[in-house]
Amino acid sequence: MTGTVAGTVVITGATGLIGSALAAACARDGIRVAALVRNTARAADRLPHATLHAWDATGGPPPDVAVAGAEVVVNLVGESLSAGRGSDARKKQLRDSRVVGTRALVDALRGVSPRPRLLISASGVGYYGNRGDEILTEASPSGSGFVAELARDWEAEAIKAEELGIRVVILRNGVVLSREGGILKKLLPPFRLGLGGKIGSGNQWTPWIHLEDEIGLIRHAMAHEAVRGPLNVVAPEPATNAEFARAIGEVLGRPTALTAPAFALRLAFGAMTDEVLLASQRAMPVRTLETGYTFRHPLLREALSELLARRPRGQTAEAASST
Repeated sequence: MTGTVAGTVVITGATGLIGSALAAACARDGIRVAALVRNTARAADRLPHATLHAWDATGGPPPDVAVAGAEVVVNLVGESLSAGRGSDARKKQLRDSRVVGTRALVDALRGVSPRPRLLISASGVGYYGNRGDEILTEASPSGSGFVAELARDWEAEAIKAEELGIRVVILRNGVVLSREGGILKKLLPPFRLGLGGKIGSGNQWTPWIHLEDEIGLIRHAMAHEAVRGPLNVVAPEPATNAEFARAIGEVLGRPTALTAPAFALRLAFGAMTDEVLLASQRAMPVRTLETGYTFRHPLLREALSELLARRPRGQTAEAASST
């Protein structure tokens, strides 16, 4: 069964890279958007077409008015894994923002009538842990380590919404590529100066996805009732970190001979380095492709070329692709 969204789409974590792009895409198609954000005043410029509701994910359920009447809820709440040094306090913050926040959100959905028909909840390929060259599908078991445990518990809280008669889709996201933010925006300055290169051995697999396909897959899940459960939200062409760095250099026409050694990264970023920067997940979008989704940007160099192409000032990649 396929269909369009007639009611409101509620987005948590809406000021982030994915959330703001999703809100804009839905608004362009005439879909009503409500956003749960920490600070409504700060979020107003980033989410001009959304109805804003204040919510601290670690402070209890969101207000009833924020989720009442929602047809779809997209849960993207969670502090960035790449920020901070992995102290116990930081790990608690990461866990509370995801696990406690998602639990509070599902509790709020339990109390509304009618309930949303769909909950789409973020996770990550960190669910699989550090798995070397093993090919990982959505059926692969969870791995070990803090990040894998965090993702597993995060997903478990979202799946509880199925007990309420709500269809649940889990997004096991890879690295999301966009000029507007995320890892690519951070990498571009040193790569443009010819100072880019692989991280550690460079042999670790780095699952990636173009932002347009991230949004496309979320919209695909909204429209197709048969889509449920975990999806590897990654492009079908995996790349090692060394291949990823080399592709950026080739697109920019810059050398990529430098290496960021593992010991230096551990000194700079602490205990989370091995699980975030050096972990290897060779994730493949097997169930994702089985749902019938067609990737707009399946190949890494093509995706990078599109993202790094010169375009008029202020025009986003999504806008450029639609002209």
